Amino acid sequence: MPTERNTPPDPIDLRLPRFSPQLNVKQEGNKRMVFCAIRKKWLVLQPEEFVRQLLLHFLIGDMRYNRNRITVERGMTVNTQARRTDILVFDADMRPFLLIECKAPQVPLNTSVFRQAATYNGPLRVPYLMVSNGRESYVAEIDFVNESYRFLGMVPEWS
Repeated sequence: MPTERNTPPDPIDLRLPRFSPQLNVKQEGNKRMVFCAIRKKWLVLQPEEFVRQLLLHFLIGDMRYNRNRITVERGMTVNTQARRTDILVFDADMRPFLLIECKAPQVPLNTSVFRQAATYNGPLRVPYLMVSNGRESYVAEIDFVNESYRFLGMVPEWS
């Protein structure tokens, strides 16, 4: 895991609640469901899923990321254990570009959340890591050569 080279800046406010009206939500029995345009299926609308869906709308709508280069809850193995990345974005050459770890809005973005994202990034070697709870977001650029990282004040442009 890269060593810390700077302290986190103020969190980035992506104003994600503005995408709430764009979510396709329905009631099914006693459960609220949301349609994921990436996975093409209905999912139970849990707090973390709500954040994940808002972020997808932000990435595709505001940042103009290619929806065909985004995977959600992709399975992977980390230290012989099965894990899932929340959102993984690939660049135009299908190299991992941005790894996003989503948390429910009430979950504070602390060191353990950053460590989780960094652990998932070990085998992937993604140049940008992001953590978000929907209210706050942080983005870091990873320098694998110098084993360090630096926080960014914005989400990177998709290439």
